[in-house]
Formats: sequence, structure tokens, C-alpha cells
Amino acid sequence: MSAADPARTRLKVTVTRRLPEAVETRMAELFDLSLKHEDRKMTREQLVAAMQESDVIVPTVTDRIDANMLAQAGERLKLIANYGAGVDHIDVQSARQRGLLVSNTPGVVTEDTADMTMALILAVTRRIPEGLAEMQAGRWEGWSPTAHLGGRVGGRRLGILGMGRIGQAVARRAHVFGMQVHYHNRRRLRPEIEADLHATYWESLDQMLARMDIISVNAPHTPSTFHLLNARRLKLLKPSAVVVNTSRGEVIDENALTRMLRAGEIAGAGLDVFEHGHEINPRLRELPNVVLLPHMGSATVEGRIEMGEKVLINIKTFADGHRPPDLVVPSML
Repeated sequence: MSAADPARTRLKVTVTRRLPEAVETRMAELFDLSLKHEDRKMTREQLVAAMQESDVIVPTVTDRIDANMLAQAGERLKLIANYGAGVDHIDVQSARQRGLLVSNTPGVVTEDTADMTMALILAVTRRIPEGLAEMQAGRWEGWSPTAHLGGRVGGRRLGILGMGRIGQAVARRAHVFGMQVHYHNRRRLRPEIEADLHATYWESLDQMLARMDIISVNAPHTPSTFHLLNARRLKLLKPSAVVVNTSRGEVIDENALTRMLRAGEIAGAGLDVFEHGHEINPRLRELPNVVLLPHMGSATVEGRIEMGEKVLINIKTFADGHRPPDLVVPSML
């Protein structure tokens, strides 16, 4: 597939959200760039209009691009250069059927997201938000041997659901903390990787869930992982278990999780992502044993700039008449 019309010397690129200044500046130097002045997600109508007017569109996870929208995109659009690794918000199959390329930014958020996973594990098990709230409210009356008692993470069994880049990064950190690492994955890792990670494989997700102290969700959202942790599977967890999710909210049945947390059937949860985006079940906010974060897993300056650099490379490679290095194909999903 050729890039853009040779009559146009520079690709028209539309970015749907504000990106780090350094990334926007470099994009403006290379392309005919259309930026938003306000950092708010576009409406469906605005996204369609942007696709009709652009050679390349740079969406983020907040932009839902479905088959109906792609059908209205017109002939000019050639590349959807996603700013982020996950592409479940884009109908990649429909895009490819219409001759559109889709690229992403894999590998960039691995270490940052793994750091946040460990932060949530510690926050829930050591009751950090409860202590912080007490200090900020001025209620602390001094040290007590029985106050704020959490649990030691060393020696606990950590079950990782999804052993890709991020899952493996979590495993490395957990081993350093003295945790026993277990995992369930679509495919078993090679023996040498398992040995390096000190990880034990469970072919049966149900059996793993029943034996773990902490579950870390690091699986992407696909049709096969939607509600992978449904009510039945959540009931397999020990009452003392903790669930942490820094992947995709849709992997967990949020209503079932909320009911069980409120009933004391699960000890706690640390959630950075939610099933319905920013519309969070209000009953979750009331629970002292739940730590909620606003999708901060990859929110580092370094990570965001690296993501932008990958987007730039994908677009520039395409502009030079080659396939983007981070091309997404349906078989990868």
C-alpha cells in the first residue's frame, strides 16, 4: 500500500488527545498536524470528521472506533497509528478489510505498569490508603501495636493471569519481594523462561485461583477474556485473597467483584482499570479495603514520551512507503 497522495508533500495527521509537548512539537515538524486545544475525547461525529480529513489518525484508548465509523471514513485515511499498546477500542478486522493499516506502541508501558501492580499489591495488603486518610484527616493519635495491621507480602502466593511482557515484569518484581510466583496463560512459557522467573504454570485457571493469596490481572481484553474472572471464578478465591487489575477492566465482572468485596468474600482489591471506563460502580468507592486509581498504570513522563516516539516512527515509516514496524494484524489479537 502506498502512503499518501504524492501530490501532498506532507501527511495530514490528526491527534485526538493532547500528547506530551515534545511529541507534539516533533509531529508538527514532520507532518501537517491537527491538534486539539482541549484535552477532551472526541465525539463519534468528531472522530468520523477527523478520519475523513486525514491521512493518519492518532487515537488513544478513549476513542472507540467501530465498523460503522470506519465505513464513513472515506478514501483518504490510510493509517490508524494508535497511541498505546492495547487496540481493543479499534475494530482492527474491519479496518484491515477496508485497506486501513493499524499500528500500536507495544512494550513501552511494561515496566511502568508492573511497578503500579506492585504498588497496588502493597497498598491493599499494607492498608496504605487507610493510613493516609487518617493522617490527612488529623485523626492519628499515635502508634499502637494493634493499629493498621496489614499482611506481609513475602511468602504469599501470587497468581498472574496473563504472562506476557507485563506479567513477566510483575513476576520478576514479586520474586524479589519474596512472593511465590504462579501463572496461567494461553500458552505455557518455555522452561528456561519459567526458571528465570521462578514461576509455576497452572493449566487450569480454576485450580490456580482457588490456591492463590493475590491475583494480578495482566491479560488483554479480547472476546475470550471478557469476564474471564466471572462470578463463578471469583467465588473460587479464598476469603483472604486480594485481586489487583492493571490491565483491562472488562476482564473482571465488576458487579460480582463488588458484591463479594462488600460481603467479605474477598479480602481486598486494587483496581487501576474498570469495566465501564471512568464510570465506576459507586459502591466500590465506599469500601476501605479497595484501592481505586484513575488508570495511572502507564502514567510516567518517560513512558508517554516513548509512546509518542513509537507513533512517530510508525507514521514516518509509513510515509516513506514501508510497513509500520508495529503493525497490528487480527491474528495478533
